Amino acid sequence: MAYRVVVHKPQDDVGVAVSDLEPGESLEAYVLENGERIRIKVLEPIPLGHKIALRDIPEGREVIEYGEKIGCATAAIPAGAHVHVHNLRSLRWSA
Repeated sequence: MAYRVVVHKPQDDVGVAVSDLEPGESLEAYVLENGERIRIKVLEPIPLGHKIALRDIPEGREVIEYGEKIGCATAAIPAGAHVHVHNLRSLRWSA
């Protein structure tokens, strides 16, 4: 089975699209670390290489990818939504 979303670690809040994703698609994300599969329904277009929320992420919550904090949600992000600069502030550039 070809997976269209990969997740690095089980605790990650986001996965990475390995192909363009379209709203309404239901798919399984594959967790690289342990082989777990996570069911997700795509809510909006997500381009190849961009992040998709695996669970609801409240505004102000730190977002985990690679098992590490990568940013802070600047708005509530529902499961299946595109996670990018419009709703995530990077911790790398925050003071």
